[in-house]
Amino acid sequence: MIGITKESFKTKLNHFGKTLKYSLHCIVSPFDGFWDLTHEKRGSAGAATFIMLMTILTGIWKTRYTSFVFIRVQWEYFNIIMDICSFLLPFFVWILSNWCLTTLFDGKGNMKDIYIGSCYALTPYVLIQLPMIFASNYITFEEGAFYNYFLTFSLIWCAFLFLASVMQIHDFSFGKALFSILCILVGMLVIVFLLVLFFSLFSDAIAFFVSLYKEIAFRFY
Repeated sequence: MIGITKESFKTKLNHFGKTLKYSLHCIVSPFDGFWDLTHEKRGSAGAATFIMLMTILTGIWKTRYTSFVFIRVQWEYFNIIMDICSFLLPFFVWILSNWCLTTLFDGKGNMKDIYIGSCYALTPYVLIQLPMIFASNYITFEEGAFYNYFLTFSLIWCAFLFLASVMQIHDFSFGKALFSILCILVGMLVIVFLLVLFFSLFSDAIAFFVSLYKEIAFRFY
């Protein structure tokens, strides 16, 4: 039984390693990579989640360890939970809006495919920005142009990969994918508005029932 468990764990670990390594192929050959990622099942939710977690950690480490020459942080206002939520909320709203809108446009990808593709598209952020955190402590302000170039390049690369993922996962043309992304961004704003409206109404309802309870308690007790 222990032998079977160890063998199963080893198999899962090998699969995780292969699917994680495949992210490197996706970022250099995005059109073939994202097609095989979902249609040929070359990716996995486990590897995608690992990339997402590394993206979050990279953002935290960037705030914490980047040289003060290139980033200024007001530590009295810094909240790590809010920092994490500022990434996770837009990311999952993107996935939800992506799934909703592309379903209307006859997209072929499901929510799992969108999640995996979106996470894999974040790979350049980790690969470039993580080393630049350490590099920032060894370069001068005058050399900061190179630092900013690499940071900007990583974001542009990620944006291109998101476009490629929408094209290949949903089998869209370039124009349809670009239009879909614009609609997805608008959809994200609508979702955020509805969430804010819901929580506002919910908090108002809670406040109403609390005040009603206090009024009843005051009158009868």
